[in-house]
Amino acid sequence: MIPFIHNTEKGLYCEPGDFYIDPHLPVDRALITHGHSDHARRGHQHYLTCQPGANILYSRLGSSIQLQTLAYGEALRHRGITISFHPAGHILGSAQIRLEYEKQIIVVSGDYKRQLDKTCSPFEPVTCHLFITESTFGLPIFQWPNPDSVIEEIQHWWLNNQKTGQATILYAYSLGKAQRVLSMLNNEIGPIVVHPTIETMNQIYRDSGIPLPETIPWSSLQPSMAKEGVLLIVPPGTQSTQWQTLIGNHTEAYVSGWMKVRGIKRRQNMERGFIISDHADWPSLLQTIQETRAENIWVTHGYTATLVRFFTEMGLSAKELKTQFRGDQLELGDDHSV
Repeated sequence: MIPFIHNTEKGLYCEPGDFYIDPHLPVDRALITHGHSDHARRGHQHYLTCQPGANILYSRLGSSIQLQTLAYGEALRHRGITISFHPAGHILGSAQIRLEYEKQIIVVSGDYKRQLDKTCSPFEPVTCHLFITESTFGLPIFQWPNPDSVIEEIQHWWLNNQKTGQATILYAYSLGKAQRVLSMLNNEIGPIVVHPTIETMNQIYRDSGIPLPETIPWSSLQPSMAKEGVLLIVPPGTQSTQWQTLIGNHTEAYVSGWMKVRGIKRRQNMERGFIISDHADWPSLLQTIQETRAENIWVTHGYTATLVRFFTEMGLSAKELKTQFRGDQLELGDDHSV
């Protein structure tokens, strides 16, 4: 097949449609897979995204952006190209973008996961000729445990901390990861406080019909909360900042797919690391490629060379797609939900 999209310095460009997908420099028309900052950026003239993610984009990019939305599965015809958005299972409103032009179908997956998550629509395989996949965790070592079992570990750890009079701090990304963890926790164990950036996203999820437990306002933080067995959920970027002095004795842990790598947990000076990821693990990546029936695979965002070599040995046409964001560079900042 002759692809009708190609990579440019601004990002993936569809020439016949004259639009970009998740561009990292300002453009006229931008199709956005989801609201994380490495995919949704300020400065574009017109945005198109999936309807469930609209309020996330408004919150992060400003209410004045020119935003058009489509429901999952709804088709838009633009300059001879049929555009539709399909669930990616990554976070609320995340989507794969299906493009059909002259009987050729390309799917740009964005970020995706295959584990069930009640805070967003589950991933739906889309048959195509060319599939563009992430590979953030594209090594055989990355195979995720059952998230229900991980939540049980977190709750057991929280209860033990209560017995020793310690507050419990979980570092989780403000968009996606924090809401997923919250939705699974038993809030009868003790009070839960979340950082204001997380609470902003929580309210968007609640407004979208996603049930989340009630949380205590950040302004209520005080030293006595350690004795009350409080759990704090905060973005990774707040680690080692002054607010920790407000709660006194405490213990900390990360929630991330990167906690599969022991050395990373040690470098972050964490007592514990809990493995819950919003990206596909190795078996899920292979399963997805099989289910799309794509004969052409472009691999981006992560361990691209390993995955390309594996697919090539399977008899598929695979190549690396170099983009500005590299998923194999460990990102433990506030936003990219790994």
